[in-house]
Amino acid sequence: MQRLFFLLAFLGCFAGSAFAQKKAPKPATPFLWENANVYFLLTDRFQNGDIRNDMNLGRSVAPAKLRGFMGGDLKGITQKIDDGYFDKLGITAIWLTPIVEQVYGVVDEGTGATYGFHGYWARDWTALDPNFGTEKDLARLVEKAHSHGIRILFDVVINHTGPVTQQDPVWPADWVRTSPQCTYKGYESTVTCTLVKNLPDILTESNTPVELPAFLLEKWKREGRLETELAELDAFFNRTGYPRAPRFYIIKWLTDYVRKYGIDGYRCDTAKHLEETVWAELYKEADIAFRDWKKAHRDKVLDNNAFYMVGEVSGYNISGARFYDFGDKKVDFFNEGFHSLINFEFKNDAQKGYEEIFSKYSQLLQGPLQGKSVLNYVSSHDDSGPFDGARARPLEAGTKLLLSPGAVQVYYGDETQRSLIIPGTEGDATLRSFMNWDELASNATRNGFTTQAVLAHWQKLGRFRQAHPAVGAGVHTQLAAAPYLFKREYRAAGYSDAVVVALGWPSGKKEIPVSGVFTNGSTVRDFYSGQKLLVNGGKVLVDSPFDIVLLGK
Repeated sequence: MQRLFFLLAFLGCFAGSAFAQKKAPKPATPFLWENANVYFLLTDRFQNGDIRNDMNLGRSVAPAKLRGFMGGDLKGITQKIDDGYFDKLGITAIWLTPIVEQVYGVVDEGTGATYGFHGYWARDWTALDPNFGTEKDLARLVEKAHSHGIRILFDVVINHTGPVTQQDPVWPADWVRTSPQCTYKGYESTVTCTLVKNLPDILTESNTPVELPAFLLEKWKREGRLETELAELDAFFNRTGYPRAPRFYIIKWLTDYVRKYGIDGYRCDTAKHLEETVWAELYKEADIAFRDWKKAHRDKVLDNNAFYMVGEVSGYNISGARFYDFGDKKVDFFNEGFHSLINFEFKNDAQKGYEEIFSKYSQLLQGPLQGKSVLNYVSSHDDSGPFDGARARPLEAGTKLLLSPGAVQVYYGDETQRSLIIPGTEGDATLRSFMNWDELASNATRNGFTTQAVLAHWQKLGRFRQAHPAVGAGVHTQLAAAPYLFKREYRAAGYSDAVVVALGWPSGKKEIPVSGVFTNGSTVRDFYSGQKLLVNGGKVLVDSPFDIVLLGK
């Protein structure tokens, strides 16, 4: 009995010791919009999932090159989510160009016959354009994206309607102005004006109640939803107490998609071209709608993040911190519902060295922009001066973008060297070719780089960012200048994360100092070579053919 007692005591001590030494489970990696990896695609130009919706609404005029609908749709995007394409890129949010119903007619902008394939020419905010798909398609896309941990950003337009065509009447005079055209010489000449000729500008400053346009009422009646739409408007205005002014109708229509489908955020188009207070009004209603959706779909809620808004304030630079300067007035858009602004400065900063970029961005984001963020990019749908427009430096572009502090925007095809120079196109059309899936399948070579090798590079960096909030949201510290070595550290609400990155180191065996970041005896992973490594003597030994090392737990 005594021997049994000692045996049990020994086993109990051993078990207790083992229990005491057992490591606590690592907290789940939180999703932070400050570290988001956003994939921006033109809905019409990414993937054709249903050829049956390629032609609609009598859009039969032959357009100029890359200025008509080409078949991309919501089903196509969902197919690529299913295929794991975005997962492999470490994408955490997808930004879709607007999918509401576009003007029916063709517009000659001086660059040739053009349809509203891009989504920025709204005709009816309450309906989806049939070229993009149905509400059932949208519901499936959002649900599928959420099941992969991917958020959906709607691109929203309040500033203007679509152009006037033979098929699309101008909205009533108490809804829109058709002149003067903006001259951008100050606040008023940027806000209370039309962006370009024949793009009616919503009277967003007005609080005067207006009636709905006759053409819209007739359309709803033909479609059998007039009574429903009117009843929903009555309920909205009764609940909010807002006047039935133009902007509040549009706010109601846009937030309906959030409440119905669980849209996670907005990218707000032409944000500086209307009164900044309108965005705060939109955010208030969108956040209410998002909370309503969460309450109704508790089993589908991804996290506790509030609704998210990022603004396109054309010309905003991170160096301006919280303010955009109109020349005669400075505006803090971050104080008007925006969590983030698109950073038009990054494409120029990307010409500089790594440390100059990274330290600048970290200091601004951890200083005057603390609690807010920026969305960096190297190319976009309407930026005629992208970084590496010739696609001659695709690996450098990926490294600088995806390792920069702040959130990032991958424009579709950045990761596959989709050409941004298309002969025979005019204006922005050259930036908007169909996704180059054929080049990816054949592993085509451009400027000495194979498409699949470029994609693999962007995938490794993207998954590293996805796994480590410290990359975009952490504090940056240079550890060595040559060869270049830095760390990022993030701490908040009981969660901490740290990474060490080496760039431009020799291929083969290399010792990476990690003292003070990772403890001796711990295991880290090189997200670039895929190796698991033991920390010994404050260093890790990496043997890989690459000149880049991405270390994290």
